[in-house]
Amino acid sequence: MQEIAKDFPDVTFAWGTDVNTFGLPNVYAYTAAAEQGGYVNGVLAARLSKSRKIGVTGPVEVGDAKTYIDGFLQGVQSVDSSITISKTWTQSFSDVALMAAAAKTHIANGADVLTGSSQSVVGSIGAAKDNGKVLWFGTQADQAGLAPKLVVASQVYDWKGMLRDIISQHKKGVLGGVTYTLTLANGGLKVSYNPSYSLPAAAKAAGDAAIKGVAGGKITVSP
Repeated sequence: MQEIAKDFPDVTFAWGTDVNTFGLPNVYAYTAAAEQGGYVNGVLAARLSKSRKIGVTGPVEVGDAKTYIDGFLQGVQSVDSSITISKTWTQSFSDVALMAAAAKTHIANGADVLTGSSQSVVGSIGAAKDNGKVLWFGTQADQAGLAPKLVVASQVYDWKGMLRDIISQHKKGVLGGVTYTLTLANGGLKVSYNPSYSLPAAAKAAGDAAIKGVAGGKITVSP
């Protein structure tokens, strides 16, 4: 894109997840402050884990895959720093079997809560379903439909506002040079509780307080 955008100066380009427009006037860049919803999920996970062991299955330790996990760890530690968190990076965004194997390893080692990111987490969710008692926390999209009895909550990316603004700016002649970051405060990030999971009232209150604290700036989450 950095090379092609120069050849089409009248065309708007947008890419993510990053905030680098390459200094080009026709490139928009976008990302998500995934650590924010990660923090909320971490708070909930710490409240719900009975074994005090949590497993993380990630693809590659970069971008919002990394920042989500960073925030999740901070959320867990804010509740109970003695909880053991084991992380596995599969080095693949698409290897479902490898992600499933990583999740099964965490479960075998006593984890009763899992989380992770990328499209390959369907493998991790499948491992949780096979076990039947391991809880899951999702990110990027609402994953409740994949395991209605086990998915507690998901951080959801909502790009609609950003896309509408890019289209509006384009019509005004602003072809790029602007960056966007989805946050809990601007509504680009949302935490979706699974209505099919019976979340204890105290845990729900803690999650709501975390959302309010992060969105209002009282809680700072470092990516």
